Amino acid sequence: MNDNENIYLHTLANGLRLVHVQRQSPVAWCGLAVNAGSRDELEGQYGLAHFVEHTIFKGTRRRSSTRINNRMEQVGGELNAYTTKESTMLYCIFPVEHLERAVELLADLVANSVFPEHELSTELDVVLEEVASYLDSPSEAVYDDFEDMLLAGSQLGHNILGLEKDLRRLTSGHCHDWLKRLYVPSNMVFFSLGSTPAGRVFRLAERYFDILSHAKRGIKRLAPAVVAPQRKVASMGLHQSHTIVGARVAGMYDDERFAMSLLTNILGGPGMNSLLNVSLREKRGLVYSVESSLTTFTDCGMVQIYLGCEHDKLKKALKLIGNTLDSLAQSPLSARRLDAYKRQYCGQLLVASDNAEFSAMGAGRGLLYYNRVSTLRDNIDCILGVSAEQLQQAAQQLTLDRCSILTFR
Repeated sequence: MNDNENIYLHTLANGLRLVHVQRQSPVAWCGLAVNAGSRDELEGQYGLAHFVEHTIFKGTRRRSSTRINNRMEQVGGELNAYTTKESTMLYCIFPVEHLERAVELLADLVANSVFPEHELSTELDVVLEEVASYLDSPSEAVYDDFEDMLLAGSQLGHNILGLEKDLRRLTSGHCHDWLKRLYVPSNMVFFSLGSTPAGRVFRLAERYFDILSHAKRGIKRLAPAVVAPQRKVASMGLHQSHTIVGARVAGMYDDERFAMSLLTNILGGPGMNSLLNVSLREKRGLVYSVESSLTTFTDCGMVQIYLGCEHDKLKKALKLIGNTLDSLAQSPLSARRLDAYKRQYCGQLLVASDNAEFSAMGAGRGLLYYNRVSTLRDNIDCILGVSAEQLQQAAQQLTLDRCSILTFR
Protein backbone atom coordinates (compact mmCIF):
# COMPACT_ATOMS: atom_id res chain seq x y z
CA MET A 1 0.00 0.00 0.00
CA ASN A 2 1.08 3.56 -0.65
CA ASP A 3 1.66 5.57 2.50
CA ASN A 4 -0.78 8.25 1.34
CA GLU A 5 -3.63 5.74 1.12
CA ASN A 6 -6.05 5.07 3.97
CA ILE A 7 -6.79 1.45 4.83
CA TYR A 8 -10.06 0.48 6.50
CA LEU A 9 -10.93 -2.91 8.02
CA HIS A 10 -14.24 -4.41 9.08
CA THR A 11 -15.67 -7.85 9.82
CA LEU A 12 -19.25 -8.89 9.06
CA ALA A 13 -21.36 -10.81 11.56
CA ASN A 14 -20.87 -14.01 9.52
CA GLY A 15 -17.07 -13.73 9.86
CA LEU A 16 -16.23 -12.34 6.41
CA ARG A 17 -13.31 -9.92 6.72
CA LEU A 18 -13.36 -6.73 4.66
CA VAL A 19 -10.59 -4.35 3.64
CA HIS A 20 -10.97 -1.10 1.70
CA VAL A 21 -8.06 0.92 0.36
CA GLN A 22 -9.00 4.55 -0.20
CA ARG A 23 -7.43 5.86 -3.42
CA GLN A 24 -8.65 8.77 -5.53
CA SER A 25 -9.26 7.33 -8.97
CA PRO A 26 -12.10 7.08 -11.53
CA VAL A 27 -11.39 3.31 -11.65
CA ALA A 28 -12.00 0.89 -8.78
CA TRP A 29 -11.26 -2.72 -7.89
CA CYS A 30 -12.99 -5.23 -5.68
CA GLY A 31 -12.83 -8.96 -5.25
CA LEU A 32 -12.64 -12.01 -3.04
CA ALA A 33 -9.41 -13.60 -1.85
CA VAL A 34 -10.18 -17.24 -1.03
CA ASN A 35 -7.87 -19.42 1.03
CA ALA A 36 -8.33 -22.37 -1.33
CA GLY A 37 -5.97 -23.65 -3.98
CA SER A 38 -4.67 -26.79 -5.62
CA ARG A 39 -3.03 -28.06 -2.42
CA ASP A 40 -6.50 -28.41 -0.90
CA GLU A 41 -7.73 -30.83 -3.57
CA LEU A 42 -8.41 -34.46 -2.78
CA GLU A 43 -6.48 -37.17 -4.59
CA GLY A 44 -8.29 -38.04 -7.80
CA GLN A 45 -9.59 -34.48 -8.14
CA TYR A 46 -6.40 -32.68 -9.15
CA GLY A 47 -7.30 -29.57 -11.12
CA LEU A 48 -10.59 -28.96 -9.30
CA ALA A 49 -9.61 -25.57 -7.81
CA HIS A 50 -8.66 -24.22 -11.24
CA PHE A 51 -11.70 -25.85 -12.87
CA VAL A 52 -14.03 -24.15 -10.39
CA GLU A 53 -12.31 -20.83 -11.12
CA HIS A 54 -13.34 -21.31 -14.76
CA THR A 55 -16.82 -22.72 -14.26
CA ILE A 56 -18.02 -20.43 -11.48
CA PHE A 57 -18.77 -17.97 -14.32
CA LYS A 58 -20.99 -20.47 -16.16
CA GLY A 59 -24.30 -19.70 -14.50
CA THR A 60 -26.04 -18.89 -11.23
CA ARG A 61 -29.64 -19.34 -10.10
CA ARG A 62 -30.26 -15.80 -11.40
CA ARG A 63 -27.93 -15.45 -14.41
CA SER A 64 -26.79 -17.36 -17.46
CA SER A 65 -23.11 -17.43 -18.41
CA THR A 66 -23.80 -14.76 -21.05
CA ARG A 67 -25.37 -12.43 -18.51
CA ILE A 68 -22.47 -12.99 -16.11
CA ASN A 69 -19.92 -12.18 -18.81
CA ASN A 70 -21.80 -9.06 -19.87
CA ARG A 71 -22.54 -7.72 -16.41
CA MET A 72 -19.27 -5.80 -15.99
CA GLU A 73 -18.33 -5.49 -19.65
CA GLN A 74 -21.50 -3.50 -20.38
CA VAL A 75 -20.09 -0.66 -18.27
CA GLY A 76 -16.52 -1.02 -19.55
CA GLY A 77 -15.34 -3.18 -16.66
CA GLU A 78 -13.83 -6.65 -16.37
CA LEU A 79 -14.50 -9.80 -14.36
CA ASN A 80 -11.60 -12.18 -13.89
CA ALA A 81 -10.03 -14.83 -11.66
CA TYR A 82 -6.89 -16.84 -11.09
CA THR A 83 -5.80 -19.83 -9.01
CA THR A 84 -2.57 -20.59 -7.15
CA LYS A 85 -1.56 -23.54 -4.99
CA GLU A 86 -3.04 -21.92 -1.89
CA SER A 87 -5.50 -19.28 -3.04
CA THR A 88 -8.09 -18.23 -5.58
CA MET A 89 -8.83 -14.63 -6.56
CA LEU A 90 -12.15 -13.48 -8.05
CA TYR A 91 -12.13 -9.79 -8.89
CA CYS A 92 -13.61 -6.94 -10.92
CA ILE A 93 -12.17 -3.71 -12.29
CA PHE A 94 -14.70 -1.04 -13.23
CA PRO A 95 -15.57 2.67 -13.34
CA VAL A 96 -15.94 3.63 -9.70
CA GLU A 97 -19.66 4.47 -9.93
CA HIS A 98 -20.45 0.79 -10.63
CA LEU A 99 -19.20 -0.58 -7.32
CA GLU A 100 -22.57 -2.00 -6.30
CA ARG A 101 -22.87 -3.86 -9.60
CA ALA A 102 -19.50 -5.53 -8.96
CA VAL A 103 -20.18 -6.42 -5.32
CA GLU A 104 -23.56 -7.93 -6.13
CA LEU A 105 -22.12 -9.97 -9.00
CA LEU A 106 -19.33 -11.43 -6.87
CA ALA A 107 -21.78 -12.37 -4.14
CA ASP A 108 -24.07 -14.03 -6.70
CA LEU A 109 -21.18 -16.11 -8.02
CA VAL A 110 -20.07 -17.52 -4.66
CA ALA A 111 -23.57 -17.97 -3.24
CA ASN A 112 -25.60 -19.10 -6.23
CA SER A 113 -23.40 -20.77 -8.86
CA VAL A 114 -25.09 -23.85 -10.35
CA PHE A 115 -22.29 -25.36 -12.49
CA PRO A 116 -24.58 -26.68 -15.28
CA GLU A 117 -23.25 -29.94 -16.69
CA HIS A 118 -23.55 -28.85 -20.34
CA GLU A 119 -21.41 -25.79 -19.59
CA LEU A 120 -18.85 -27.90 -17.72
CA SER A 121 -18.38 -30.13 -20.74
CA THR A 122 -17.63 -27.15 -22.96
CA GLU A 123 -15.31 -25.54 -20.43
CA LEU A 124 -13.43 -28.82 -19.97
CA ASP A 125 -12.24 -28.51 -23.57
CA VAL A 126 -10.97 -24.99 -22.80
CA VAL A 127 -9.08 -26.18 -19.72
CA LEU A 128 -7.57 -29.15 -21.57
CA GLU A 129 -6.43 -26.75 -24.28
CA GLU A 130 -4.77 -24.67 -21.56
CA VAL A 131 -3.01 -27.79 -20.27
CA ALA A 132 -1.78 -28.59 -23.79
CA SER A 133 -0.60 -25.00 -24.29
CA TYR A 134 1.38 -25.17 -21.06
CA LEU A 135 3.04 -28.41 -22.13
CA ASP A 136 4.07 -26.72 -25.39
CA SER A 137 5.98 -24.06 -23.43
CA PRO A 138 8.99 -25.73 -21.76
CA SER A 139 10.13 -22.45 -20.17
CA GLU A 140 6.89 -22.49 -18.15
CA ALA A 141 6.42 -26.23 -17.72
CA VAL A 142 9.88 -26.65 -16.17
CA TYR A 143 8.78 -24.51 -13.20
CA ASP A 144 5.85 -26.79 -12.40
CA ASP A 145 7.85 -29.96 -12.81
CA PHE A 146 10.57 -28.52 -10.58
CA GLU A 147 8.02 -27.75 -7.87
CA ASP A 148 6.66 -31.28 -8.19
CA MET A 149 10.21 -32.61 -7.76
CA LEU A 150 11.07 -30.41 -4.78
CA LEU A 151 7.71 -30.98 -3.05
CA ALA A 152 7.16 -34.58 -4.12
CA GLY A 153 4.61 -36.58 -2.18
CA SER A 154 2.93 -33.54 -0.64
CA GLN A 155 -0.29 -31.59 -1.21
CA LEU A 156 1.81 -28.96 -3.01
CA GLY A 157 3.49 -31.46 -5.30
CA HIS A 158 1.10 -31.47 -8.24
CA ASN A 159 0.30 -29.08 -11.08
CA ILE A 160 -2.41 -26.44 -10.57
CA LEU A 161 -3.95 -27.25 -13.97
CA GLY A 162 -4.46 -30.86 -12.94
CA LEU A 163 -4.37 -34.18 -14.73
CA GLU A 164 -6.52 -34.94 -17.77
CA LYS A 165 -7.81 -38.21 -16.30
CA ASP A 166 -8.97 -36.37 -13.15
CA LEU A 167 -10.43 -33.42 -15.05
CA ARG A 168 -12.58 -35.69 -17.19
CA ARG A 169 -14.17 -37.13 -14.04
CA LEU A 170 -15.13 -33.79 -12.46
CA THR A 171 -18.85 -33.09 -12.16
CA SER A 172 -21.17 -30.33 -11.05
CA GLY A 173 -21.32 -32.07 -7.69
CA HIS A 174 -17.57 -31.79 -7.19
CA CYS A 175 -17.74 -28.05 -7.94
CA HIS A 176 -20.63 -27.51 -5.53
CA ASP A 177 -18.81 -29.40 -2.79
CA TRP A 178 -15.68 -27.27 -3.33
CA LEU A 179 -17.64 -24.05 -2.83
CA LYS A 180 -19.54 -25.44 0.15
CA ARG A 181 -16.32 -26.55 1.84
CA LEU A 182 -14.03 -23.60 1.07
CA TYR A 183 -15.90 -20.53 -0.20
CA VAL A 184 -17.19 -19.69 3.25
CA PRO A 185 -16.86 -16.40 5.21
CA SER A 186 -14.17 -17.61 7.60
CA ASN A 187 -12.03 -18.65 4.63
CA MET A 188 -12.36 -15.51 2.50
CA VAL A 189 -11.58 -11.80 2.44
CA PHE A 190 -13.47 -9.16 0.48
CA PHE A 191 -11.12 -6.44 -0.77
CA SER A 192 -11.81 -3.10 -2.41
CA LEU A 193 -9.75 -0.21 -3.75
CA GLY A 194 -11.15 3.10 -4.95
CA SER A 195 -12.47 6.51 -4.02
CA THR A 196 -15.78 5.29 -2.56
CA PRO A 197 -16.02 6.01 1.20
CA ALA A 198 -15.32 2.95 3.33
CA GLY A 199 -18.70 3.14 5.02
CA ARG A 200 -20.55 2.68 1.74
CA VAL A 201 -18.23 -0.16 0.67
CA PHE A 202 -18.87 -2.01 3.92
CA ARG A 203 -22.64 -1.46 3.75
CA LEU A 204 -22.74 -2.92 0.25
CA ALA A 205 -20.65 -5.89 1.33
CA GLU A 206 -23.00 -6.52 4.24
CA ARG A 207 -26.07 -6.22 2.02
CA TYR A 208 -24.89 -8.81 -0.49
CA PHE A 209 -22.57 -11.15 1.44
CA ASP A 210 -24.58 -11.64 4.64
CA ILE A 211 -26.39 -14.55 2.93
CA LEU A 212 -23.23 -16.66 3.02
CA SER A 213 -22.97 -19.64 5.36
CA HIS A 214 -21.21 -19.44 8.71
CA ALA A 215 -19.62 -22.86 8.18
CA LYS A 216 -15.94 -23.37 8.96
CA ARG A 217 -13.59 -24.73 6.32
CA GLY A 218 -12.85 -28.43 6.36
CA ILE A 219 -9.26 -28.75 5.18
CA LYS A 220 -5.98 -29.61 6.81
CA ARG A 221 -2.66 -28.65 5.31
CA LEU A 222 0.44 -30.71 6.05
CA ALA A 223 3.91 -29.24 5.57
CA PRO A 224 5.86 -31.09 2.84
CA ALA A 225 8.71 -33.31 3.96
CA VAL A 226 12.17 -32.04 3.06
CA VAL A 227 13.69 -34.04 0.19
CA ALA A 228 17.39 -34.46 -0.62
CA PRO A 229 18.80 -32.38 -3.50
CA GLN A 230 18.20 -34.01 -6.88
CA ARG A 231 19.60 -33.65 -10.40
CA LYS A 232 17.33 -34.57 -13.29
CA VAL A 233 17.49 -34.11 -17.06
CA ALA A 234 14.43 -34.66 -19.24
CA SER A 235 15.31 -35.23 -22.92
CA MET A 236 12.47 -33.70 -24.95
CA GLY A 237 14.16 -32.98 -28.26
CA LEU A 238 14.34 -29.23 -27.63
CA HIS A 239 16.69 -26.83 -29.40
CA GLN A 240 17.64 -25.20 -26.09
CA SER A 241 17.99 -26.18 -22.45
CA HIS A 242 15.53 -24.83 -19.90
CA THR A 243 16.88 -25.26 -16.38
CA ILE A 244 15.73 -24.52 -12.84
CA VAL A 245 18.19 -24.40 -9.96
CA GLY A 246 16.56 -24.07 -6.57
CA ALA A 247 16.07 -25.08 -2.97
CA ARG A 248 13.48 -25.26 -0.24
CA VAL A 249 13.41 -22.26 2.12
CA ALA A 250 11.19 -20.91 4.90
CA GLY A 251 7.56 -19.93 4.35
CA MET A 252 5.59 -16.71 4.48
CA TYR A 253 5.47 -16.43 8.27
CA ASP A 254 9.23 -16.64 8.85
CA ASP A 255 11.15 -13.38 9.21
CA GLU A 256 13.86 -14.94 7.05
CA ARG A 257 11.68 -14.17 4.03
CA PHE A 258 12.83 -10.55 3.93
CA ALA A 259 16.50 -11.46 3.54
CA MET A 260 15.60 -14.18 1.03
CA SER A 261 13.46 -11.76 -0.96
CA LEU A 262 16.29 -9.23 -1.12
CA LEU A 263 18.78 -11.95 -2.07
CA THR A 264 16.52 -13.20 -4.85
CA ASN A 265 16.25 -9.69 -6.24
CA ILE A 266 20.02 -9.25 -6.15
CA LEU A 267 20.60 -12.54 -7.95
CA GLY A 268 18.08 -12.31 -10.76
CA GLY A 269 15.47 -9.64 -10.19
CA PRO A 270 13.88 -7.55 -12.95
CA GLY A 271 16.83 -5.18 -13.25
CA MET A 272 19.35 -5.73 -16.05
CA ASN A 273 22.05 -5.19 -13.42
CA SER A 274 21.19 -8.32 -11.44
CA LEU A 275 24.28 -10.38 -10.63
CA LEU A 276 23.36 -13.37 -12.76
CA ASN A 277 22.18 -11.34 -15.73
CA VAL A 278 25.44 -9.39 -15.77
CA SER A 279 27.61 -12.48 -15.30
CA LEU A 280 25.85 -14.91 -17.64
CA ARG A 281 24.27 -12.74 -20.29
CA GLU A 282 25.85 -9.31 -20.48
CA LYS A 283 29.49 -10.34 -20.00
CA ARG A 284 29.57 -13.79 -21.59
CA GLY A 285 26.46 -14.25 -23.72
CA LEU A 286 25.85 -17.71 -22.26
CA VAL A 287 22.09 -17.41 -21.78
CA TYR A 288 19.19 -15.67 -23.45
CA SER A 289 17.33 -15.41 -20.16
CA VAL A 290 18.14 -15.77 -16.47
CA GLU A 291 15.95 -14.80 -13.53
CA SER A 292 15.28 -15.77 -9.94
CA SER A 293 12.10 -15.84 -7.89
CA LEU A 294 10.94 -16.54 -4.35
CA THR A 295 7.68 -18.40 -3.78
CA THR A 296 6.34 -18.61 -0.24
CA PHE A 297 3.54 -20.83 0.98
CA THR A 298 2.01 -20.88 4.45
CA ASP A 299 4.40 -23.56 5.69
CA CYS A 300 7.40 -23.52 3.33
CA GLY A 301 8.91 -21.72 0.38
CA MET A 302 11.32 -22.13 -2.49
CA VAL A 303 13.84 -20.11 -4.45
CA GLN A 304 14.05 -20.86 -8.17
CA ILE A 305 16.71 -19.64 -10.61
CA TYR A 306 15.69 -20.14 -14.23
CA LEU A 307 18.06 -20.04 -17.18
CA GLY A 308 17.53 -20.72 -20.86
CA CYS A 309 20.57 -21.41 -23.03
CA GLU A 310 22.07 -23.58 -25.74
CA HIS A 311 22.84 -27.13 -24.62
CA ASP A 312 26.61 -26.78 -24.83
CA LYS A 313 26.63 -23.64 -22.67
CA LEU A 314 24.68 -25.06 -19.73
CA LYS A 315 27.64 -26.57 -17.85
CA LYS A 316 29.56 -23.30 -17.84
CA ALA A 317 26.45 -21.30 -16.91
CA LEU A 318 25.77 -23.56 -13.93
CA LYS A 319 29.38 -23.22 -12.78
CA LEU A 320 29.10 -19.43 -12.83
CA ILE A 321 25.83 -19.57 -10.90
CA GLY A 322 27.55 -21.76 -8.32
CA ASN A 323 30.45 -19.31 -8.08
CA THR A 324 28.07 -16.40 -7.55
CA LEU A 325 26.16 -18.23 -4.83
CA ASP A 326 29.38 -19.34 -3.13
CA SER A 327 30.70 -15.78 -3.11
CA LEU A 328 27.57 -14.46 -1.41
CA ALA A 329 27.57 -17.35 1.07
CA GLN A 330 31.23 -17.11 2.06
CA SER A 331 31.50 -13.46 3.01
CA PRO A 332 29.04 -10.68 3.84
CA LEU A 333 28.51 -7.82 1.41
CA SER A 334 30.12 -4.48 2.18
CA ALA A 335 27.85 -1.85 3.69
CA ARG A 336 28.08 0.18 0.49
CA ARG A 337 26.98 -2.67 -1.80
CA LEU A 338 24.24 -3.77 0.57
CA ASP A 339 22.84 -0.24 0.79
CA ALA A 340 22.84 0.05 -3.00
CA TYR A 341 20.94 -3.23 -3.39
CA LYS A 342 18.42 -2.19 -0.73
CA ARG A 343 17.89 1.18 -2.41
CA GLN A 344 17.20 -0.49 -5.75
CA TYR A 345 14.76 -3.02 -4.27
CA CYS A 346 12.90 -0.39 -2.26
CA GLY A 347 12.57 1.69 -5.41
CA GLN A 348 11.03 -1.30 -7.18
CA LEU A 349 8.56 -1.70 -4.31
CA LEU A 350 7.63 1.97 -4.60
CA VAL A 351 6.98 1.67 -8.34
CA ALA A 352 4.94 -1.51 -7.85
CA SER A 353 2.81 0.12 -5.15
CA ASP A 354 1.53 2.63 -7.70
CA ASN A 355 -0.20 -0.22 -9.55
CA ALA A 356 -3.85 -0.46 -8.46
CA GLU A 357 -4.05 -4.20 -9.13
CA PHE A 358 -0.93 -4.79 -7.03
CA SER A 359 -2.37 -2.75 -4.15
CA ALA A 360 -5.87 -4.24 -4.27
CA MET A 361 -4.68 -7.85 -4.45
CA GLY A 362 -2.01 -7.19 -1.84
CA ALA A 363 -4.60 -5.87 0.60
CA GLY A 364 -6.73 -8.98 0.11
CA ARG A 365 -3.82 -11.40 0.51
CA GLY A 366 -2.45 -9.50 3.50
CA LEU A 367 -5.68 -9.70 5.44
CA LEU A 368 -6.29 -13.29 4.36
CA TYR A 369 -2.92 -14.63 5.53
CA TYR A 370 -1.63 -12.15 8.12
CA ASN A 371 -4.90 -10.65 9.37
CA ARG A 372 -3.42 -7.21 8.66
CA VAL A 373 -2.43 -5.08 5.68
CA SER A 374 1.16 -3.91 5.40
CA THR A 375 1.90 -0.42 4.12
CA LEU A 376 4.70 0.42 1.72
CA ARG A 377 6.58 1.89 4.68
CA ASP A 378 6.25 -1.42 6.56
CA ASN A 379 7.69 -3.37 3.63
CA ILE A 380 10.53 -0.93 3.04
CA ASP A 381 11.45 -0.93 6.73
CA CYS A 382 11.66 -4.74 6.68
CA ILE A 383 14.01 -4.69 3.69
CA LEU A 384 16.14 -1.89 5.15
CA GLY A 385 16.42 -3.94 8.34
CA VAL A 386 18.12 -6.88 6.61
CA SER A 387 21.75 -7.13 7.76
CA ALA A 388 24.73 -8.33 5.74
CA GLU A 389 24.93 -11.38 8.01
CA GLN A 390 21.27 -12.26 7.41
CA LEU A 391 21.77 -11.98 3.67
CA GLN A 392 24.83 -14.21 3.91
CA GLN A 393 22.89 -16.80 5.91
CA ALA A 394 20.18 -16.77 3.24
CA ALA A 395 22.80 -17.32 0.53
CA GLN A 396 24.24 -20.28 2.43
CA GLN A 397 20.95 -22.11 1.87
CA LEU A 398 21.31 -21.78 -1.91
CA THR A 399 24.79 -23.11 -2.65
CA LEU A 400 24.72 -25.68 -5.46
CA ASP A 401 25.33 -28.60 -3.10
CA ARG A 402 22.03 -27.71 -1.39
CA CYS A 403 20.09 -27.11 -4.60
CA SER A 404 18.07 -29.37 -6.84
CA ILE A 405 18.48 -28.94 -10.61
CA LEU A 406 15.99 -29.85 -13.33
CA THR A 407 16.72 -29.45 -17.06
CA PHE A 408 14.39 -29.82 -20.04
CA ARG A 409 16.43 -30.27 -23.21
